[in-house]
Amino acid sequence: MASIKNLKKDINYVLSDIIEAVYIWEMASAGKPTKESDALIDEAIAVFDNLIKKVNQKDVENKKAHFKMVNEEFETSAKQLVEKINTL
Repeated sequence: MASIKNLKKDINYVLSDIIEAVYIWEMASAGKPTKESDALIDEAIAVFDNLIKKVNQKDVENKKAHFKMVNEEFETSAKQLVEKINTL
């Protein structure tokens, strides 16, 4: 991992792209939000908040291991959200 700054940018860009994909799906299919799409957007926002909170955590003993764990959690969460978009 290059830096904390880049990790924060990656989290922001990827999760905002996921939210944008949900909005595009809404416009292309129903033309309006559904319960499922709203829940998916709320989940993406919750994942973002949780990951940024973990990145900004100061009282960490092993920083390298902590950020590696955050990065892995970010990747798995993003994959799960994309899979949910594909099932809409």
